[in-house]
Amino acid sequence: MAEQLRLMAVHAHPDDESSKGAATMAKYVAEGVDVLVVTCTGGERGSVLNPKMDRPDVWANIGDIRRAEMDAARAILGIEQAWLGFVDSGLPEGDPLPPLPEGCFALEEVDVAAAPLVRLMRQFRPHVVTTYDEEGGYPHPDHIMTHKVTVAAFEAAGDPDHHPELGEPWQPLKLYYDVGFSRAKILSLHEAMLAAGLESPYGEWMKRWEDRPDKGERITTRVECAEYFPVRDDALRAHATQIDPDGFWFQVPMDLQQRAWPTEDFQLARSMVDSPLPESDLFAGVRETCDAR
Repeated sequence: MAEQLRLMAVHAHPDDESSKGAATMAKYVAEGVDVLVVTCTGGERGSVLNPKMDRPDVWANIGDIRRAEMDAARAILGIEQAWLGFVDSGLPEGDPLPPLPEGCFALEEVDVAAAPLVRLMRQFRPHVVTTYDEEGGYPHPDHIMTHKVTVAAFEAAGDPDHHPELGEPWQPLKLYYDVGFSRAKILSLHEAMLAAGLESPYGEWMKRWEDRPDKGERITTRVECAEYFPVRDDALRAHATQIDPDGFWFQVPMDLQQRAWPTEDFQLARSMVDSPLPESDLFAGVRETCDAR
């Protein structure tokens, strides 16, 4: 029998797993792949972005609420989920930026913070790992730290000399970075809305994009997963403190999204197997390797 395929997605906070690569994970779950989301922090310092949840009782219990939201999203996506146990760093604002709070995730030593992830990699034995690029997808200190920790763990998990007490070595075969938005994707959605006679929520994005680097050229892998966009959106709505069900993310009709841009996109950052680019499958090259074992 072919070896069971396993995917690990490493994220900074509860809700990130539902806004980045969620439809891809749901697709692979439906195909029988074991999927584990690793959440580095509890999201304790996250903002309440849904006005309906901006209440004193929510703020007083934000850590417990965000864990309960993660439980609900996990069930919707059909994934497994593990906490690394670090404390949210918050998103500093101001000029100059204030210092990060003592004891937060982003101030941990990378090797120290990577150790529990190395242990999880050796336990779960993923073939493929996904996370953020070196800029964190966007420059939140926890996202940047998640990138650093994931890369360190990817490189260390298969080294028998690296902390053998963390478990039997296991080398994941591929590492990907999420590419959530590219100029081509935003333009496609924007034009599709206008063509349908609808007001596009992306007008201001298109104006700002003129001054932003476009990560579209980094995309190596496009996973067809439009069928699972509704699952993604249900998981997003489960994070009620972070996602307003009447807000920006749900302004584009589902059928239009599915037609205009039916993929989630990734950058292949490391690979231990041969897989010609461009790809349409995170397990390209891995399936053949597993079948040969």
